[in-house]
Amino acid sequence: MESLSPNIFVTDINASVAFYQTLGFELTMSVPEDGTDLVWAMLSHGGVTIMLQTYESLGEDLPQISRTDGGSLLLYIILKDINSYFEQIKDKVTVLKGLEKTFYGATEFSILDNNNYVITFAEHGA
Repeated sequence: MESLSPNIFVTDINASVAFYQTLGFELTMSVPEDGTDLVWAMLSHGGVTIMLQTYESLGEDLPQISRTDGGSLLLYIILKDINSYFEQIKDKVTVLKGLEKTFYGATEFSILDNNNYVITFAEHGA
């Protein structure tokens, strides 16, 4: 195995792209390619890639996909200079848990994305 890129199902893909761009992600690929009426988008920030897709685009192929936003998925993103990143985004997002040192030596904070998914950012050994 070489990498993991979550494909997050969302209701409003354009709003979701805008949210992740607020976090510093760049749109790297989309369907359709012209950016109108998106059904799928890939965003990247450093070594992290996230895909966004509408529920409808795979509804018949994979009916097992839940049709609700949020849920039991938590994205755990490791980065460097967590204090600066927290300062950059804290007033633009819903912070669930502020910066804190964990018992396993990481510094972390958690936010809620615009689809009610939880994202925890961490710096190990910070």
